[in-house]
Amino acid sequence: MGSYDPEPQKLSIETPCIPSAALSRAAGCNIFLKLENLQPSGSFKSRGVGYMMYRAMLDKPGGNVHFYCSSGGNAGLACATAAATLSQPCTIVVPMSTTAHMIDKMRLLGAKVHQVGSNWALADAHLRSELLAHDPVGVYVPPFDHPHVWEGASRIVDELVYQLKPYGASEIDGIICNCGGGGLLNGIMEGVENNFKTPERKPKVLAVETVGADSLNASVRAGHLVTLPAITSIATSLGAPRVSERTFKWSQEAPYLESLVVTDAEAVMGSVKFANDARMLVEVACGATIATVYNGDLRRVAGGEGLSDEEWSRKNVVVIVCGGSNVTLELLREYQEKYGVK
Repeated sequence: MGSYDPEPQKLSIETPCIPSAALSRAAGCNIFLKLENLQPSGSFKSRGVGYMMYRAMLDKPGGNVHFYCSSGGNAGLACATAAATLSQPCTIVVPMSTTAHMIDKMRLLGAKVHQVGSNWALADAHLRSELLAHDPVGVYVPPFDHPHVWEGASRIVDELVYQLKPYGASEIDGIICNCGGGGLLNGIMEGVENNFKTPERKPKVLAVETVGADSLNASVRAGHLVTLPAITSIATSLGAPRVSERTFKWSQEAPYLESLVVTDAEAVMGSVKFANDARMLVEVACGATIATVYNGDLRRVAGGEGLSDEEWSRKNVVVIVCGGSNVTLELLREYQEKYGVK
């Protein structure tokens, strides 16, 4: 550790976990919403990215750093938000698929933003070779592949352990989250392992991707890490062509982890129905997670064929509402029209 120890600030917050009558009715079981969309940056990324940046500052003499992050959007926004809180400069490199809406949000926080490459991997390569390599005080902030990022995200599960008890939920039977590069999923898995020591108590974890951004599912089916040739899904926040090695390892060693894929149309449906039922606007990457509640995938995968309706109705499932800022009412309406979602 360096000698600089800044006053710990609210780089992330403990988010509420609330029951949802509307989603519980749709799913047929007890649904709880972990509202990571309320984080300072608008997504769960504040947890892992903020914690990683804080730890990096502690390791630098004097704490003077320049943060560099490659991101499809939300990790960059989390980096810019944390850098502003820590009063440090940051540079974000985003792919060409990132919207002007997201870039404006980062610049509003004081970040320098470069737009390079057709996907995150190309943006990341540019950041490393052209920018970070020439800055002696530069600190690389990976959007998902770092132990401190996972540790920050793991605290979601630490909170869930006591947040559900006031609602009479003594057990957590399932946790649903999405998977882009795997930072959130790795954190959830770490949290489950830390808090649920016996196999029979471990909740089922569902990792959701969209068709065209399904690098985890492709790897699970192939039995080895797969790099997608391109990202074709509208859920660009899930657009990592290859998941982290740790994510794939979790898929191989944890029998309670299931990989699911939904279509872009289903992801849009999830965001639209959630806006109507929960009165919250989330991007379609988050809508993919929520879609499994509405389309029957949750019951099929987590409930199985052996449970009666009555038995399923007593199950407690947490939906990680990861948030995401790449959404507007206009954009969601465009998607509704394009995919015929009511």
